[in-house]
Amino acid sequence: MTADTVISIFLGIGLAASVGFRVFLPLFALSLAAYFNVWDLNESWEWIGSLPAVITLGVAMFVEIFGYFIPWVDNLLDSIAVPLAAIAGTAVMVSTVADLDPVVTWALAIIAGGGTATAIKGAGATGRLASTASTGGLANPIVSTVETGTAVVVSTASIFAPIVAAVLVIIILSIIFSIYRKLRPRKKSSEPNN
Repeated sequence: MTADTVISIFLGIGLAASVGFRVFLPLFALSLAAYFNVWDLNESWEWIGSLPAVITLGVAMFVEIFGYFIPWVDNLLDSIAVPLAAIAGTAVMVSTVADLDPVVTWALAIIAGGGTATAIKGAGATGRLASTASTGGLANPIVSTVETGTAVVVSTASIFAPIVAAVLVIIILSIIFSIYRKLRPRKKSSEPNN
């Protein structure tokens, strides 16, 4: 495995994690990077770097970002975005991974790309539901701002410093896992039988 292949995997994982926060923002970032020849994409995915793709993904990104600032609409968007995140996470991984056998590329894309995006999107959707229930949706714009900011930072790092992005993804997944462990119901220790 070459250094370029490893870097392309880090790029894909970073963008897949960003998809977990905002579906279209990392796709738009990848589209811009391809359009300006910052990253070369696999041949069958070169269309992402076309001007129509840049414009379409840019419009979709702005609609998604602003939709998340409207209480209750954000919860509706989450219900749609969870399955989209799995697809988009897989797509960004497939489009960026270089010099691997197609079977390995798709397996990596589904597991690392789709899995990472789905885990982060699922945690975010659960957090937003908790925010809606506890604050009546008043805190949701703050949650949306943090998510959008994180997507911008991780997408930017993915394109310009993929190794840093991979480290950020590990940190994000660790935080999500630790929050999950604290919130999940604990089993009571074995009770004596009567």
